[in-house]
Amino acid sequence: MFDDWHDDVLHGKPPRRFHIGDGLDHIRFGPGMVALLGGSPGMGKTAFVMQSVVTAMSADDSLRVCVANVEMPPERLLERQLSRLSDVSLTDIQDRTLNDRQRERLSDAFDTLDDIADRLVFVRSPMSLENVADAADSIDVDLIVLDYIQRIRPVGKHDDKRGSVDATMDSIRRFANAGCCVIALSAVGRSKDAKGRSSYSGDGLSLASFRESSELEYGADDAYLIVPAKNSDDDADDGVVDVELRQLKSRYGKPTDIELTFDRTRQRFELTEPPMSEEHQRLRDSIAGLWGDE
Repeated sequence: MFDDWHDDVLHGKPPRRFHIGDGLDHIRFGPGMVALLGGSPGMGKTAFVMQSVVTAMSADDSLRVCVANVEMPPERLLERQLSRLSDVSLTDIQDRTLNDRQRERLSDAFDTLDDIADRLVFVRSPMSLENVADAADSIDVDLIVLDYIQRIRPVGKHDDKRGSVDATMDSIRRFANAGCCVIALSAVGRSKDAKGRSSYSGDGLSLASFRESSELEYGADDAYLIVPAKNSDDDADDGVVDVELRQLKSRYGKPTDIELTFDRTRQRFELTEPPMSEEHQRLRDSIAGLWGDE
């Protein structure tokens, strides 16, 4: 084993990674990896993962994906992607109140989804790991999305929810050992915030916040939480809120947090532009002064 490993380190190919968007390269989605993503209701866990999946499939024309979602049928998940890709309001798409200009803007989005359609499979009810395995095998997938883990039935009978989730994580590790990447979405419990109140605020959430967390936090290679950014306006009129993707665990690297904006009307995440430094601002003002009003 040592000789093979030695040769691989010096001369082997770089490990395969799934590109989920510019600025997100530190997020390790690749064969054999298990990632856990949690967050309070409305933080966009499903939206973030589906955006990541579609982006990765568009960048890698060999990537095959299986999605198990216990709350939404495939059509609703795809409509969210149509909205994100076309910049057409999700409400107009869902209500079928599209005008001619919006239908034109949907054309390219439909083309993007059509390009990945034969490499994307959805698990139908009942949501069990046996059905997930069957669907994944049907197209020999590279990546499995479990949304969300507490409501997907494992193999066998178990005395309580914690035992059920532990068994599910054991199966997930087997998927990973077989070469699949697994992204498991998880519910989180309320915790005490800085003022001692029970809430979903970011300053009170941790690895222990994942429901039935014991096996989840130990079994995952990477663990993330989507939480409201500090001073975020959750009731913004335009539906755009500031959030933080917090990396709580990284088995093979340094945890990194990033600031994002979440556009709820179009189910789209984007990187938040970093604030301009004082030196950069002074330089920009100096250049502007040279050009005058122009």
